[in-house]
Amino acid sequence: MRPGSSSEALAVHGVTDLPQKKQIDAKKKLGKAIEKRFPEAKFFPLNTEQESLLLLRHLASQKQRHLAFRDRRAYLLAQEAEFMPSHDSDLVGTLKVSGFVRGRTLNVNSLVHIVGHGDFHMSHVDAPPDPFSLNSRVAKGQQRKGQDMEIQDDSVNGAVEMEEVIKVLMKADPRRQESLQSEVIPDPMEGEQTWPTEEELKEAEESLKEGRKVVKVPKGTSNYQAAWIVDDGEDGSEEEEDNMEDEDLMAEASQVGESSEEEELIEEECETMTVAESARDDLYDEKLDEDEEQMLEKYKKERLDQMFPDEVDTPRNLPARVRFQKYRGLKSFRTSPWDPKENLPRDYARIFQFQDFSRTRKHVFQQIEKEETEGAMVGWYVTLHICSVPISVLESFRQGLPLVLFSLLPHEQKMSVLNFVVRRHLGNSETVKAKEELIFHCGFRRFCASPLYSQHSSADKHKLERFLRPDVALVVTVYAPITFPPASVLLFKQRSNGMHDLIATGFLLSVDPDRIIIKRLVLSGHPFKIIGKMAVVRYMFFNREDVIWFKPVELRTKWGRRGHITEPLGTHGHMKCHFDGQLKSQDTVLLNLYKRIFPKWTYDPHVPEPVPWVRNEQQLPVQEVEME
Repeated sequence: MRPGSSSEALAVHGVTDLPQKKQIDAKKKLGKAIEKRFPEAKFFPLNTEQESLLLLRHLASQKQRHLAFRDRRAYLLAQEAEFMPSHDSDLVGTLKVSGFVRGRTLNVNSLVHIVGHGDFHMSHVDAPPDPFSLNSRVAKGQQRKGQDMEIQDDSVNGAVEMEEVIKVLMKADPRRQESLQSEVIPDPMEGEQTWPTEEELKEAEESLKEGRKVVKVPKGTSNYQAAWIVDDGEDGSEEEEDNMEDEDLMAEASQVGESSEEEELIEEECETMTVAESARDDLYDEKLDEDEEQMLEKYKKERLDQMFPDEVDTPRNLPARVRFQKYRGLKSFRTSPWDPKENLPRDYARIFQFQDFSRTRKHVFQQIEKEETEGAMVGWYVTLHICSVPISVLESFRQGLPLVLFSLLPHEQKMSVLNFVVRRHLGNSETVKAKEELIFHCGFRRFCASPLYSQHSSADKHKLERFLRPDVALVVTVYAPITFPPASVLLFKQRSNGMHDLIATGFLLSVDPDRIIIKRLVLSGHPFKIIGKMAVVRYMFFNREDVIWFKPVELRTKWGRRGHITEPLGTHGHMKCHFDGQLKSQDTVLLNLYKRIFPKWTYDPHVPEPVPWVRNEQQLPVQEVEME
């Protein structure tokens, strides 16, 4: 498969070595295996020269697609690499990378991204002689110059040779270089209250003067006596304020009593839970493999989530108003407002956000098209001097791994919240849970993160999905460096043996920290008595206080009825409810609760390389013998 090609071509060699009877069965098995992973691929046997020519003609006739993220950035595949350690440490130094510039003109002041290793600065760019020059006259001229220079003195020879052969194209300007800062350093005192300024004190005094009321008093009354004289219109308001204060005190006292009772309940629960865990540990099957046990649990949870989406059991040993205190009810999930700046986590203080991302993206792309950047042109053979690079980059290159460099556009080194639209790959059916670590290949970047999954819709709120479902397109949300779309994305999962399995494919949707992801919980109850439009519901709550607490939240049923709680009955959680129609005895009463969630900061730019198949390593010597 060629990079950017529109289709795949699969070739198989050695089928004719099998007995004649087994050749047909082998071709059928190969065809079935290919259809699962590559449904549109063409199959080419390589047994004769004519069949090899057919494969070459097919590859030559394919049209290569232009990858947008490569066309807008300069990139380079390293032909040679050399490491020069710094004076402070032998583990960090300057990396010299030589190769041909592709894509766009390479500017020395822009940042460069080494795939799998991070972002770095460049000090300068050299122009060494092209080792694969197509102009034979240039090569002969260089040889002649070298022969003439051998006659001269050795000291002069070395200086002139460096001037003639190696030429510095550009040096970096520190004033024009992009910064490597990827995160905002939050100030812990930024939200603290400071001492008021003189202007603020004057404004406060003016507001007090404006708020003073004029009251008629007898002559000779002092200011102190006038302060005690109350206007006639304020009698009722003072009585109301006194009543409100009494009610507040009563509410505080009741809350203190409830909190003490809740603490006692929680202490009792902790003891009962320890007993349950010890009993469960005793029944654990030691012969069952841990990986299989985890896979089985995830499979069960996924099936339960499909059968009863978002439904949870109300805890009996903990008040529901304490367990679900971070959740709220909504009149309508689609139309009810939700402030995107409400209760943001501390990680949001570390990221960058655009006022208008689409406008910034358009402006950056217009600058690329209009302005002519100075630097190494496309097709030149250059040497990049990259600063503060760890020696591990050179070690991976010496092991035979490709070393690829991309120049970054403005702002692409900064962290933000990225949203991807993905679909499950047809060849993978493994259960993938939310917040499970995956490997991302987004455009030219590669990193590890634990994503959130949510529904792909045009609304302002998006419901969380607990699993990566195989039948629909979902939105994946992670903390990652900013990348301007269009950019494709591949999601991999690493096995225990080091191999990477393709989980899903998709594209970059947006860079938007304000995208609201809502987690929904559904509490269910059973109608105990039905009298017309009234019904007594039980098993949703187990104490009277919870019924009163959740009374404002609207109820609905699985058969489409809507209603609300009118009053609690008794002390065991039974409640009287009123609906817009008569319920059926087999219907289920539901109460929806919602909470906004945010991704976890699990971004890791260092991704382990996948372990190659042992089978391919065993076949390499055989192929070399056949070619010889």
